[in-house]
This record gives sequence, C-alpha cells and structure tokens, in this order.
Amino acid sequence: MQIKLNKRKQQLKRRKANKAKQKPWLQFRAKKKKKNMSLHRHVCTTTSKLSAAAAAAIPWKYKKFAIAQGQKSLTDYLHATRCIPYAYADKIAKNSLTSLTTLITTTLGGSFSPPHFPHNLNKFLRYHPINEFEFFFESIGIHPSKLGSLLPQDNFFFSEDDTLLNAARVLHEFGFPWDRLGILYVESGCFFKCGASELKGRLCGFKRYGFCNAQVVGICLAFPFVFDGQKGDEVEALFCDLGLLFGELGLAECVEGKGNNSVDDWIGVCRKIRLFYDLNGGRSLVELVGGNNGVGVGVILEHGEEELVQATEYFCSFGAKKEDVARLIVDGRELLELDLKTRVVDVVKLLKYFGMSSDDVEDVRRDYAHVLGTVKMGNLPNVMRALGLHEWFFGKIKDGNHCLLVSFVASYPNEVQDEGYLGCLKAIQESRTPTHNISKLNFLHAIGFGENALTMNVYAQMHGTSVELQKRFDCLLRLGIEFSKVCKMITIYPKILSQNPQNLEQKVNFFCQEMGHSLEHLVTFPAFLCFDLENRIKPRYRFHMWIMEKGLSSKKYSIASMVATSNKNFVARAFKIHPAALKHWFEQFYPRNLQV
Repeated sequence: MQIKLNKRKQQLKRRKANKAKQKPWLQFRAKKKKKNMSLHRHVCTTTSKLSAAAAAAIPWKYKKFAIAQGQKSLTDYLHATRCIPYAYADKIAKNSLTSLTTLITTTLGGSFSPPHFPHNLNKFLRYHPINEFEFFFESIGIHPSKLGSLLPQDNFFFSEDDTLLNAARVLHEFGFPWDRLGILYVESGCFFKCGASELKGRLCGFKRYGFCNAQVVGICLAFPFVFDGQKGDEVEALFCDLGLLFGELGLAECVEGKGNNSVDDWIGVCRKIRLFYDLNGGRSLVELVGGNNGVGVGVILEHGEEELVQATEYFCSFGAKKEDVARLIVDGRELLELDLKTRVVDVVKLLKYFGMSSDDVEDVRRDYAHVLGTVKMGNLPNVMRALGLHEWFFGKIKDGNHCLLVSFVASYPNEVQDEGYLGCLKAIQESRTPTHNISKLNFLHAIGFGENALTMNVYAQMHGTSVELQKRFDCLLRLGIEFSKVCKMITIYPKILSQNPQNLEQKVNFFCQEMGHSLEHLVTFPAFLCFDLENRIKPRYRFHMWIMEKGLSSKKYSIASMVATSNKNFVARAFKIHPAALKHWFEQFYPRNLQV
C-alpha cells in the first residue's frame, strides 16, 4: 500500500513538472525571489513600458512575462542564429525596448496567447530576419525616432558590416557603458569605422596623458570631439588642461578621496567641466577653474550638474556673456546656495540696495508700475529685462561683487505681499478653473510682472492658455520689439495678446513695410494690433493715401485717427473732405462683406 502511495506521489510530481515546462509564463510568475532580481533590474530601468499597440493586446498581468520572453528570444536569436557573442547579444536585447515592442506587436497578430507566445516569437524570428542595426543603435542610447540617416542604407546584418559592433566591443571592454556609446556615435560617428587596433591605439594614447581608464571614459563621453582627427590642436590643449586640473590642482585626488572613482563618477565630473569649457568658449580651463587658488575645483566637486546648469541658465537670462557667467559662478560660490526659484524679493528695495538714485526709483514707480511689488527670485531676470535694466543689474554683481546680491537676500528674509494682490489670488484659486487661471497669472509673472493690482487688471483682460500667450509674446519679440517695450504694450492694451501669432505678424509687417512706420511708433499705439487688417486697417489707410495723392486734403491724419475712429465719424470726416470722396470710399475701398 505504501509503495503505491509513493508511486502516486512521484507521478503527480512529474505531471506538475511537465505542466510547468509547457506553461513557462506560470513558472515566470512563480519565481519571485530568484529570477526577479536580474530581470527586475532591466524591467524597471530599461523596460518600464510596452508600446501602445502591444500594451493594448497584452493583458497587464502578462506584460513582464512578454518583455522577459521577448528579450530572451531576441538574445537567443542574435547569439545562436546570427553568431553574435552572447554578452553583446544580451546587451542589445536588454537595451532596445522600443524596437523589441514593435517586434512583439508584429508577432501578436492582434491577440496574445501566453502558452503559444514564446513559440510564435521564435518562429517569427526564424522566418523573418530583423534589421540588427535598429536594435543595436537603440541599445547604445540612440532613440529610434532619431535613427533616420544613421542607419546603413544597404546593410541589415552585422555579418555584412561588423565594424560598428567591433568598435562598440572595444569601447565596452575599455570601460565605456554600453548604453552611452550612442553619445560618441552621434557626435563622432566616423571613428566607429576605425579598426579595432586603431581604436585601441587611440584610447591608449589618451591614457599617456596620465589618466586611468575611468577618467578617459569620462573625458570622452563629456568631450566626444576628442575622436575628431581634424581637431588635433584643440584636443591636445584640452588634455593638457585636464591633466593639470586632475594632477597639480588635485581634482583627481579629491574625487578619489571621497571614494568616488567609478566610471559614472568621472562622467559626472567631466560633464561639469564641459559646462565651464563651453561657457568659456573652449579657452583655458586652468585659468578659469584653477584660478584664485583652485576655487573652481571646489565648485565642481561640491555642486551637482543640474544645479550648475540651472545657475548658468539663470544668470545668462540677464543677457550676460557666457564667459562672465562662468567667472561669476566660479568666484561666487555663495550664489549657488541661494534659493533662486522660490525666494521672494521686493523690486524697489532691491533697486535702492543696488545703488539706484531716488529720482531713478521714482521714474520706475511712474513708468514701470507693472513690475512693482514682490517677485520671485526665479523671475528676477525677466523683471530686470522688463525694466530694461538687466545689463545694469548683472554689471553690479560681476567682477567680485556677487556678495551684493547675497547680502540683500539675507537683509530682507521675509517680504510682505500686497493685500490687494493676495485677495485677487484667493479668488482665482477658488474659481471654477483654478489651474488654467493660475497658469495665465504665472505667465505674466514669468515675463516680469510683479505681484500687484495692475498685474491682476492685465490678467483679467487676456484670453488664451499660458502656452498660447507665450507664443504670442515670443512672436512680438521675434518681430524685433524689445522685451521691455512688449511688456509696456501689454500694460497699455492687454488684448494684443488675444491675437494669434499669424495675425500679429501680418499687422506688424503691414505697419512697418507698407505704412512705413517704425516699431517705436507701434509701441505708443499697441491697440493697432487689435483691429481687423483686411476690413479696417488696409481700406482706411489706402483711402487716406488716395486723398493725399489727389490733393483733396493737406492734413496728415495720425494712425489712431485713421484706424480707431468709429465708422460713423469716419464717414462724416470723408464727407467734409469732399462729397465725391465719400462716394469713392464706398465704391472702391469699403469692404463688400460689411453692411453700410
């Protein structure tokens, strides 16, 4: 009896084992601890979502299984069928999600069957060879939407042209992260066509400057042009400067002293150096970063890349030269500690603190009331541009005077906002569409309007989303009107931002080209932009030109009197000039689609 029970148990175990082999998706879901570690890493970082078509066809509970099985099948195909070394086949499969999901979508045929999916995918690959270069380029970090001209025109398989794969293999073995090789290919793709020995020789040549492998990788990814053979002198100067920074100025010692000597650490350090290199126009890094007892080395070590980029963009917004911004950031490390986004300051107090005379401050109060009150530090560059004082302001803080801004912020830690503004803000927040309304208000603050009652009045007369308003504002800037003058035009007649960019461009061009007036004249009469070009501006202007040509009137009317006068008064004026002029107006100039 006991023997029969044992046999029965063994039969049941065999059946379960056979079922697991026949249903690998169940096995995938069951092994949560062992298999999930390596797979989960790829699923969560490089394979987070399927394409929309695949996501619609695959039930959510099988998505991880479909991705993992797709990567496994692709790896097996590239290794076993296409004879690509397993390590690189695996890299390509694990880092080409978009191309893989397109392949999965093609395989599904409109439905997903877990038991048959692995077989169907393997069968598809067996009879439908893929373009291996598409998967390769995506795996090294180039998005499929940017492939276009990068793909070889006549080759689909590495067996037809293995130079790219061999170059990637040499670089990866040297220490380059596989998924970042695309940076090098996009910037200096020609060197991927070099032979393996030539590529190794070039990398070893970089090491002769005294760098280790991790440092060479960081330098090459931050400065891809080092592989450009036509920039020999520039590359030589760069490596000499980096050698001094890493060696004599102690940058390498400081990085390694913090226990940060991995490839990723050196990529981060070199990217920050590249930021200052570009700001300084490619000139001496040692003079910029290493000057003043190497203060720039501390800036690179203690601050993140994103923080430095934000500070750079912030101070460049004052219209300053890039090299001046680079020097300001290196010398003014205290500026990087300021809250340049959300801190609130009072505009008038700031101008007085920076040395503006009392008379000039009163002029600002009278002529630029829209910028008064409190503003966020993040909007300060455009506040100064709205005042036309951005160059004056930056001139005050450069050349070692950065402490002026630091001390001002410390002197006024808590600014009180205008009560009238706060009341209107509360009403906006309680409105039916608070998100839309707040975004419109933030647009005004972003172009330099302060937190005051005038800003709220302008806000109430504008129509459109913040994106639409920004496009219209940018259109006026693009047409040649100065930033501060566009802001004044909006203050005088807010409805100009209710016009679409195409209409604005047509009206400005007509105003300047056919009517022969300057943009300065338009600034004094911004309402011109709100009148109908075809049915109002053109007919009336051309009628007045006809009157002048015929000598019927010696009086030259202003643009406002021509355009802004009501129809009734315009007709009465034409009749006073000459009775026949009125007849000619209705017969030749009056728009046919308007009622008399």
